[in-house]
Amino acid sequence: MSPTPPAPCVAVAYSGGRDSTALLHATLAVAGGLGVQVVALHVHHGLNARADDWLAHAEQQCARWAGQGKALSFASRRLSGRPARGESVEAWARRERYAALREMALAHGSRVVLLAHHRQDQAETFLLQALRSAGVAGLAAMPPTVEREGVTWARPWLHCDAGRIAAYARRHRLRHVEDDSNADPRFARNRLRLAVWPALMREFPHAEAALAAAAAWAQEAHECTHALAAIDLSRVASKRGLDIAAWMQLAPARRSNALRTWLRNEIGRAPEAALTQRLLIELPAASAPAQWTAARLTLRRYRGWLSCLPAAAPIGAPERVETLAVARAGTYALAGWGGRLRILGVRKNGVARSSLAQLRLAERSGGEDFQLAPGRPARSLKKQFQARAVPAWQRTGPLVYAGERLLFVPGLGVDARALAADGEAQIAFEWLNDAR
Repeated sequence: MSPTPPAPCVAVAYSGGRDSTALLHATLAVAGGLGVQVVALHVHHGLNARADDWLAHAEQQCARWAGQGKALSFASRRLSGRPARGESVEAWARRERYAALREMALAHGSRVVLLAHHRQDQAETFLLQALRSAGVAGLAAMPPTVEREGVTWARPWLHCDAGRIAAYARRHRLRHVEDDSNADPRFARNRLRLAVWPALMREFPHAEAALAAAAAWAQEAHECTHALAAIDLSRVASKRGLDIAAWMQLAPARRSNALRTWLRNEIGRAPEAALTQRLLIELPAASAPAQWTAARLTLRRYRGWLSCLPAAAPIGAPERVETLAVARAGTYALAGWGGRLRILGVRKNGVARSSLAQLRLAERSGGEDFQLAPGRPARSLKKQFQARAVPAWQRTGPLVYAGERLLFVPGLGVDARALAADGEAQIAFEWLNDAR
């Protein structure tokens, strides 16, 4: 008899405040009839003197509801660390909170996390982004649903008036905590909510609905620009970088859109507007190799291509590992090398799986040679890199050996002398630089 599969699970981000308490209560009311498990996720930021009390309240409330027969469990995470120099507390807390929520959700078998943001939150976000001169991506504010790193984040109440949520909490006599930091004027959203919002709603009663609707239009426009960028980048970009000549053939607006999207893909976040503007002006005029830097990002033009350089290793970085034992395909983080080695099964043009028992990792010493394909002569790595126009900053990563036999070189691939025989179980390598 086959084992019974586990019941589906949905997670709710639960701070203990009014909105998240109401969302958790409503989710339990619906999930019970569907046979769905619910897990409440609480993040202790360590920033407020009452944070321990909020954690205790949230845990006790979930215990009471579970005691009433609700299919509810509780999980919490205390954040460690502090914002980096120059980083806002708000940005740090938001980033760390979402990371903690994701880890807890996946640990409990849920790939869906419900968030209690409502229409006023959306309208405030749109207004704050506009005041920061945000583009269409920023004005799109918060999406109703979005999938990131294996988790779907859903905001079922994004079009709901906050007054209806408050009425729901009163009707069901839901106990919740009050976050006194919401009155702290150091935070931009608090200043907007306390000083600006009441006057705005008094003079323009429809402002909340209008701003939220504007955010929805911006979301639609953002999806269109994203789709257009994907079409353009399929023609002007590759693993090598951005083909400047092909990129220049785009109309100005599409050129700007493609560049911003390419930069976001490379660095993992939206690029600074100043960097994008510099590149739009200077890239077409650059006739020799050039370099642009901003924060931790370095870009270089080389032989008509714009490429992203890996970040410099931080002071105190761990020592480089020199050996790697591999039992199966997968992605392996290599301490000290600034990246990961991906190993995947292939049918041809790979090395024998038997080579994986003990891999040796080494830097270039200057005497290595490499054979690009069977029947072609082995040449020095420097000449092979030059022949394939691989720029210096893309030649990072370890050389991979099996004993003294060279198997793989980042930027070049598998050495032809190490190729497995036809019909033999094979694997291939891919170097993933963390800076990309």
